[in-house]
Amino acid sequence: MSRKSILITGCSTGIGHDAAHRLNARGWRVFATCRKAEDCARLRDEGLESLVLDYADEASIATALSDILARTGGTLDALFNNGAYAIPGAVEDLPRAALQANFEANLFGWHDLTRRVIPVMRAQGHGRIVNCSSVLGLTAMPWRGSYNATKFALEGLTDTLRLEMRGTGIKVVMIEPGPIGTAFRRNATRQFEQWIDWQASARAEQYRDSLLKRLYDETSSDRFELPASAVTAKLIRALEHPRPKPRYFVTTPTYVADFMRRFVPTRVLDRVFSKG
Repeated sequence: MSRKSILITGCSTGIGHDAAHRLNARGWRVFATCRKAEDCARLRDEGLESLVLDYADEASIATALSDILARTGGTLDALFNNGAYAIPGAVEDLPRAALQANFEANLFGWHDLTRRVIPVMRAQGHGRIVNCSSVLGLTAMPWRGSYNATKFALEGLTDTLRLEMRGTGIKVVMIEPGPIGTAFRRNATRQFEQWIDWQASARAEQYRDSLLKRLYDETSSDRFELPASAVTAKLIRALEHPRPKPRYFVTTPTYVADFMRRFVPTRVLDRVFSKG
């Protein structure tokens, strides 16, 4: 029997990198994609099949999927949408172009790829679509408006897709990580420097006293932080269980946030989360 196949995005580091290697070791045929050709070359040196796929580039999405389907004979068992980034900063300081770019990478590209994969899965009568959301898709926190918005939108789109795919053989699942030890903060810092003119902001003092320390302190970490392998463990359940859950939570803060959003009054939540 041929190995089950999966397309994973955002595999250069972190969650995607760990998932690609662990699933490959479990016998899956993994197509690990990255935005940059040099990262794909490194993954190939590590023994993975790797192709360039940039969510912000429609042609890149189409080319990568076409190449993968040519290699598998037109089938694909699973898709793990994972690649995403944040643009830290106050909402009032977030340029329109920054928000547009973030949605292209964190939502529109995911939607484009998913739509292209669904006909393949329909034709074969089965498939798993797993979207990597976030605790910030459950509850909003300050300084994270752009990322909050993309993940809240992803939650709505994925919930709807799950309902619409009932009876097709295609299972739709969300994984909800909290703090994970990856290069996410380093990537977010680059985006902050590109887009946010914090020194001209009415909140310049708040930036200096709060956000800048968090972004540039290389030694700081969340006490609830888990390694990327914790996400992969839930991904394996989402992929291999015959009846996967709609959502899999990762890290204590995510379980707590889910409870609080359902049972705690909004004003109380605001007092808790406004502290950042």
